Amino acid sequence: MASHQHLIFNPAQKVAKISHCSSMEQYKQMHEKSLKDPEAFWGEIAKSFHFEHSVTGKFLDYNFDISKGKIFVRWLEGAKTNITYNCLDVHVLAGHGDQVAFYWEGNDPADTEVITYGDLLKDVCQVANVLKARGVSKGDRVAIYMPMIKELVVAMLAVARIGAVHSIVFGGYSADSLAERMLDAQTTVLITADAVWRGPKLIALKEIADDALKICKSKKLKVKMNLVVQHMKNVTTPHTANNAAPNCNPTKKTHFDDKGNFKVVGWNSDVDVWWHEAINNMSNECPPVWVDTEDPLFMLYTSGSTGKPKGVLHTVGGYMLYVATTFKYTFDYHPEDVYFCTADIGWITGHSYVTYGPMLNNATSVLFEGVPTYPHTGRFWEIIEKYKVTKFYTAPTAIRTLMKFGDEPLKKYDISSLSVLGSVGEPINPEAWLWYYRVVGDSNVSVVDTFWQTETGGHVLTPLPGATPTKPGSATFPFFGVDVALLDEEGREIKGVGEGYLVFSRPWPGIMRTVYGNHERFETTYFKKFPGFYCTGDGAKRDEDGYIWVTGRIDDMLNVSGHLLSTAQVESSLVEHPAVAESAVVARPHSVKGECLYCYVTLTEGNEYTDKLVAELKNKVRSKIGTFATPDFMQLAPSLPKTRSGKIMRRVLRKIAVGDHDFGDISTLADPNIVEELFQHRSKEGRV
Repeated sequence: MASHQHLIFNPAQKVAKISHCSSMEQYKQMHEKSLKDPEAFWGEIAKSFHFEHSVTGKFLDYNFDISKGKIFVRWLEGAKTNITYNCLDVHVLAGHGDQVAFYWEGNDPADTEVITYGDLLKDVCQVANVLKARGVSKGDRVAIYMPMIKELVVAMLAVARIGAVHSIVFGGYSADSLAERMLDAQTTVLITADAVWRGPKLIALKEIADDALKICKSKKLKVKMNLVVQHMKNVTTPHTANNAAPNCNPTKKTHFDDKGNFKVVGWNSDVDVWWHEAINNMSNECPPVWVDTEDPLFMLYTSGSTGKPKGVLHTVGGYMLYVATTFKYTFDYHPEDVYFCTADIGWITGHSYVTYGPMLNNATSVLFEGVPTYPHTGRFWEIIEKYKVTKFYTAPTAIRTLMKFGDEPLKKYDISSLSVLGSVGEPINPEAWLWYYRVVGDSNVSVVDTFWQTETGGHVLTPLPGATPTKPGSATFPFFGVDVALLDEEGREIKGVGEGYLVFSRPWPGIMRTVYGNHERFETTYFKKFPGFYCTGDGAKRDEDGYIWVTGRIDDMLNVSGHLLSTAQVESSLVEHPAVAESAVVARPHSVKGECLYCYVTLTEGNEYTDKLVAELKNKVRSKIGTFATPDFMQLAPSLPKTRSGKIMRRVLRKIAVGDHDFGDISTLADPNIVEELFQHRSKEGRV
């Protein structure tokens, strides 16, 4: 951090001159008002939305201090609304029915669709009527396991329209993971698709869903319906040299007939229903169910320290206000913009900043089914040029992946329409930030490095693109309504410059309300360690200018000879070396130091892993952080063990570091084979 914390980039002038918040003075005034008088601040914003009934009780009521009783958060007590009415009906009634809601880009560039707000309203009503006909009603849970297609947006909005609760499971999880989430939520309906191409790889979603349903049945969960989208007949099959279906082992070939058409394997007429047949003759009108603002909208499962996923529960009213406001201000959205978020809707970023946030703002967005490197490494830039995208939001993992291919793929496309570049998912290392700004943004954009969690619902630390001078790698300052603090291990607040636990002292409207079915776990996980504060589980530093730098999960901190080190800090030092594309650092037990650094490095193309390189990397860390931070172990990693959402599974790396083959469940890894490959490199490449 030290070498970059004094680099400051002012907002791009083309952004600042039209920004909703155009100066730090304006930001500070708005932030202060949001803390001192949240009712006035959020009450004014609430006037922009339709509430069937207004607030009858307290505008905000909460308890964050577990020593004083049950933890609770309530916003807009007594008010009633429906989020889909605000996402769809409000815009259609205002004359925007023909406005594009989404430009859909399929896995193959040949597959495209233009989807208007009017189209979506009709489709949502039809599917809502299908669900009602099957007995789904307010409060029921519906699982959704789908690719990034229009029907996924329709499904989640249809569930919300009738007051039911959606539980979206990323369409890459295993049958066991899907079943575990369905069992915990006691979902009565599943919505899925036949299959999807992800790059050149076939994901047989229906087959996975069938296996999950068998597990659910064995556990006595009765599922009323499995609603299946027939997606494969409408998309292009990836091309290979021999023109065969790629990545199809002998068992997978049973999915294709002699003409190469996809066919569903197995069909249970007791529960399986084709989407297109179910909506046939269904009315395209369905009145919204008006729900209390504190009624549940969705649950989204996130990893827990115990290994059992926890169902993070968000409610309708506060979440609606918060994602709409964060979207508007963080991306500085205006009606003429075209917005592109690359996240999958199966994760919170997709919930908040692909579907709900943009649609509440009547935005035009890109909905992308594919991956950034298929069918070529310029796919993102091709899409940005095609639709003249102005606001782009992606993850550091994607940025670093594309950095590996150099600047040439970008030069083929005109991406000068870009004005705001967003980063999400993990702290972005300064080198990736600078490449993003200088190469992708041509040094004429504002970069917004957003920090938030599934639990927070929306951004809690973020620059505002027209107001905030940014520092590469810093999430800068809190969003409106967020009161940030740093605490030491004893819970004492750290004022000014310092490093500690990142916590928040009051609720913002979008904060989760509970862990589904386990409020005690909610209280223990987030409020027990520091009574009176929501504990993010992340560490952070504050510099002399007041900027916040998120250092990573506290469990990704290590203590080397009494020095508290952030793994993200070491990783950032390693990737500064031009030979390193990506790195991951974990703690390894050490008989003298307590813990030592075990570093994995993935190299850029054309570089070799040599003793000379190892020495250079150790010197890099030593010079950037200090002698105490010198890595004890360095290992080549052809690639890192990542979940399908792109997150590094560090517990696997910790096991490899100590030679332990007992990994537990690794079904969520995108490529489980990499584990054994890393073990082989450990034995021949690991160096002291």
